[in-house]
Amino acid sequence: MQAGTTDAVTMPSARAREGGRRRPPAPPPVVLVHGSRTSRTMWRRQLFSLEAAGVAAVAVDLPGHGERRAEPFTLDGAVDAVRDGVHALGGRALVAGLSLGGYLAIEHRARHPAECAGVVAAGCSTPTSSPLRPAWLRLARWIEGWPDHGARLNDTFVRLLLTTEGADDLGAGGFALTSMAQVLGEVARIDTLAALRTGSGPVWFVNGRYDHFRGSERAMLDAVRAGGATARLVVVPGARHLVSLDAPVTFTRTLLEAVASVELPVA
Repeated sequence: MQAGTTDAVTMPSARAREGGRRRPPAPPPVVLVHGSRTSRTMWRRQLFSLEAAGVAAVAVDLPGHGERRAEPFTLDGAVDAVRDGVHALGGRALVAGLSLGGYLAIEHRARHPAECAGVVAAGCSTPTSSPLRPAWLRLARWIEGWPDHGARLNDTFVRLLLTTEGADDLGAGGFALTSMAQVLGEVARIDTLAALRTGSGPVWFVNGRYDHFRGSERAMLDAVRAGGATARLVVVPGARHLVSLDAPVTFTRTLLEAVASVELPVA
């Protein structure tokens, strides 16, 4: 063989090296999106479990939260934060979110279907057009006007409702105590049912049995299926709104089942 040439016959392909068998499809990476007023640290246990399972994952901070607390929260900026996480993992991922994060995962799926391998939407089974939203907005503005912006009230509820580990995870990145009014104003722009009818990725709805945001579970399942995609509902016994923190083992098992059921094409 002359210098500068390659004898391709002596270079077996990857398929030949593996005995003629194709490599199994890789599991999709996972982007985790936190709820309002908290940060990416709420996902610490899920990140540990995903890493142990060999699944690439990243948790993002949304505008107005965590390390981005000085920024204003906008819907477009929040969806871009999800996209940044997806792009950091190769451009297509399973997106899992809790509460605000679930609504954003649904909106990302509708706006950028090619980037979405699937969605795990937890604690967000009430459309953002709920007639209670104006009352929530007035309450949020009132509490944000307190001298401590509701810090003592927030700490009391966190410590009462969560285990010590869950409370530590939720608060490790700090609380965005002046973000809620902005969030409520911006998410009103999402038409959740219309968004669910758009896109082709499968959707898992995961709700705590005692979550107050469960009211439209069936309508949301129907919306996904009307768009031609598959949908599944998982209700976790004993859990409330913060299902990933109330029942981390059950939630993580469901997340891993979703990962296992979605395949990315082999390059």
